[in-house]
Amino acid sequence: MKRYRKHDFPTDQIRRFLEPGPIVLVSSAWKGERDIMTMGWHMMMGFEPALFACYIWNENHSFDLVRRSRECVINLPTVEMVDTVVRIGNSSGAQIDKFDAFGLTALQGSQVDAPRIDECWANFECRLYDGSQVRRHGLFIWEVVKAHVARTPKLPRTVHYRGDGRFMVSGPDISRKRLFLPEML
Repeated sequence: MKRYRKHDFPTDQIRRFLEPGPIVLVSSAWKGERDIMTMGWHMMMGFEPALFACYIWNENHSFDLVRRSRECVINLPTVEMVDTVVRIGNSSGAQIDKFDAFGLTALQGSQVDAPRIDECWANFECRLYDGSQVRRHGLFIWEVVKAHVARTPKLPRTVHYRGDGRFMVSGPDISRKRLFLPEML
């Protein structure tokens, strides 16, 4: 196996290496107001129930909408939407309706009042499962209560943020299934 020569690196830049999860669009609604935010800080936390955690800055317009409604939709865009994803992240829902501004189709959620984004490959309707870390860390722990996933393509090309305005696109799928124990799949 290859070894790497390493050098000191600024700790405030390490997210470029540790945020490999796909960029998602979080849609929310509260008392007639709706919003979409671009997010890269998230993680899976459990399988049954399906738990998903994310960080939302308390100065973000979506913060109050999701905190008050206690629900959201996690929408998974593909690479074709990357410019829209960046533009959504560069704008404030306090000033514009992002669905209208970016030509996105809002679909009614089946389990939550937050809208789904039809142009995204998948939509995961969420209800707040644990809000104990919201005030202190901005960490929301959601239960995914309904999933809507496109049949094709089977493996979508998702976008992953590398920091400094740079992204990577998910690449070819490789399998190491033969190396896993059946109970670990």
